[in-house]
Amino acid sequence: MTTPTKLGYRMPAEWEPHEATWLSWPHDLETWPKELAQVEDAYLDIIARIHEGEKVHVLVENQSAQDYVSKKLKQRSFVKNVFLHQVETDSPWIRDYGPIFLLSEIASVASLPRNDVIASIRRLGWRKAKQSRKLACSTWRFNAWGHKYKSFEKDNLIPEKIAGFTKAKQFPVDMVLESGSIDVNGLGSCLATEQCLLNPNRNPSLGRNEIEQYLAAFLGIRHMIWLHGGIAGDDTDGHVDEVARFVGPKSIVYASPEDSSNENFDTLQKNLKCLCDARNQKGDCLELIPLPMPRKIQAGKMELPASYANFYIANQSVLVPIFDDSNDTKALGILKDLFPNRNVVGIKAIPLIYGQGTVHCITQQEPLHEA
Repeated sequence: MTTPTKLGYRMPAEWEPHEATWLSWPHDLETWPKELAQVEDAYLDIIARIHEGEKVHVLVENQSAQDYVSKKLKQRSFVKNVFLHQVETDSPWIRDYGPIFLLSEIASVASLPRNDVIASIRRLGWRKAKQSRKLACSTWRFNAWGHKYKSFEKDNLIPEKIAGFTKAKQFPVDMVLESGSIDVNGLGSCLATEQCLLNPNRNPSLGRNEIEQYLAAFLGIRHMIWLHGGIAGDDTDGHVDEVARFVGPKSIVYASPEDSSNENFDTLQKNLKCLCDARNQKGDCLELIPLPMPRKIQAGKMELPASYANFYIANQSVLVPIFDDSNDTKALGILKDLFPNRNVVGIKAIPLIYGQGTVHCITQQEPLHEA
């Protein structure tokens, strides 16, 4: 079988140059029964920050929704670099059901220091940088996080539709995988939690070795860093983008509660031990940077998965969920130190978190590529 890895494709790191970011405009009152208007404002804030440095593609339900979103964009005075596509969805979580984009190129820029990637591309010139960067995508199956929700048929069709818009070569994969369940450094290393990827509600016939083989064949992963699990309130069964993220070839930020009475303390301590024992694909020790946790946020008696680790790295900015919490400033400061050449900005995420996800969950990057 010809796989993308055999053809020289790999999944790029998020800090590598983007062609665009994809979002699905929120419309589901089941997800946000009271917060939808505030969630729309958060989406507009996110689009405003991202469109300054790359294209933004937004999926909308129909012509009525397109007219509505266009009006919202014009009210904010930004329409340049924003493109609307009429595609029906079940949910807004495009990180999980969208395609995972791949690149094939002569030389990777992922190995550059995280602060030098965009600067180096600018020196080279975006047009030259795009040359020999061929786009493809792996399209995985989506089952609504282990069949937790009934409606996901529309979401399951999105990868193929976006591949059509981008003219990306498609590699269908007969395995359930959500992009929020993995995080990569673009050079072959991948973070994931056992709680999610090994959960029998995803791929009951596949064990650890088989899952690693799929990731190797279709994403170019040759080294796994397995963590224990995710945080309380996460209905995805422990997505890694709430607990640990690559911010460089051998640098990882990890969620670290300061209070041992925090419900997540034991799980996150187990994750930290995994990280301390781990190496990257070259055998290098990892640089580990703790991120604080916000206070507990609840919907009734249910804890919500609020985490600063759910940030998104765009071309010119890093968008960080904030929660009107005393640790907001601390988390922003840590990420500003890590990304001095990008604008690190807070996105008011309390309305979003009532849907059990925030900034990273609603975005999906498309890497810079040749036309």
